[in-house]
Amino acid sequence: MSTKRPFASASVLESIAAQYPTPFYIYDEAGIRANAQRLVDAFAWNPGFKEYFAVKATPNPALIDILREYGAGVDCSSETELLLVEAMGMSGDDIMFSSNDTPAGEFEHALRLGATINLDDITHIPALASACERAGVDLPDTVSLRFNPGGDFAFANGIFGSPEGAKFGLTEPQMLEAARQLRDLGVEHIGVHALLASNTLSNDYYPTLARTLFAMAVRIEREVGVDVSLVNLSGGVGISYKPEDEDNDITLIGEGVRQAYEEILVPAGMGDVAIATELGRFMMGPYGALVTRVIHTKDTYHHYLGVDACAANLMRPMLYGAYHHITVMGKEDRPCDHLYDVVGMLCENSDRLADDRALPEVQVGDLLFIHDTGAHGHSMGYNYNGRLRSAELLLQEDGSVRLIRRAETPADYFATLDVLPVYDRLPKRKSERP
Repeated sequence: MSTKRPFASASVLESIAAQYPTPFYIYDEAGIRANAQRLVDAFAWNPGFKEYFAVKATPNPALIDILREYGAGVDCSSETELLLVEAMGMSGDDIMFSSNDTPAGEFEHALRLGATINLDDITHIPALASACERAGVDLPDTVSLRFNPGGDFAFANGIFGSPEGAKFGLTEPQMLEAARQLRDLGVEHIGVHALLASNTLSNDYYPTLARTLFAMAVRIEREVGVDVSLVNLSGGVGISYKPEDEDNDITLIGEGVRQAYEEILVPAGMGDVAIATELGRFMMGPYGALVTRVIHTKDTYHHYLGVDACAANLMRPMLYGAYHHITVMGKEDRPCDHLYDVVGMLCENSDRLADDRALPEVQVGDLLFIHDTGAHGHSMGYNYNGRLRSAELLLQEDGSVRLIRRAETPADYFATLDVLPVYDRLPKRKSERP
């Protein structure tokens, strides 16, 4: 069994907590950079390779800008995400817009930015054409199609399920018909995309998916007579949430995709196809943590640790039964000989960050480091029970800490209400006073 170690020491986190009250998210810049370079190196064999970071995983400009230094673009799934990256100065080929059940106005916004649009259904083709008319632009030269081959899939899991049960993508006959319709509308290049699994722990997932998509790409070129210029492997490459899990090896994964490329695309005369990825969890997950403090203990039928974070800060355990490893700071090497339920303060019995978790003996005041929350952690936060989302911090390479998102205040919570003036009569938190 491997050991998960926090990327910051107990003394460093206590020092940070003295300035930024718990709970907070913290990200490891050095880890993010090293991982981004590994991905670039793994796909360096493909001159057109580009990572489109999945904004939904961690929508923070400070973190996205780190990845941009390694050539990454972004994958957006909503107009708000488009607005975010537009404000960052991004446009054109740096944006992939992959949405489903897409409102017309969102297509129009993506078109104005020159984003590569990835269609989730064949009925979206006339919707896109209408959006072009309203936006006063021509159909893009390149349009991508999201493929769902159906059936079962060896890498399916409880988060995503099998392709046949997923709401995403076009069937194989629909892919060919959609390519014909786009060709007849003047689209010159087709992209092929699919996400068939989530958080896979196997070096075989991407190579297996690549073979499926490469075969589809060859069929489109041969049967429809339109150029396929892009194959987008999307996300799905997972991380080892549990200490006993084995990490994916992105170098081996890249090599497996290269072999499939040379066996399928190159003999078909398609050796110029660009490869893309839309990794979120793999890029950020291990390099973010939720830091929370134990504020109560309770002994009834279970031994409970009450912390100042809750499911409003980290929804994954409540939503998926997801496991996140927990380190008690300052007690990293003590035996884990006590069982605790780690719970938050929501009025929900499912508000649990861990059940029957083996930890060292814990006291009120201890800091807990909740691992692997750098993706789909803060971004899935919500305000049930009036709980407020926490700050995000960046532990920089030089050891300094930078606030990259402040914690919410009650003023933020009340800001969308027509009765906002009522807030002016409420007692202010110390942090909100002038």
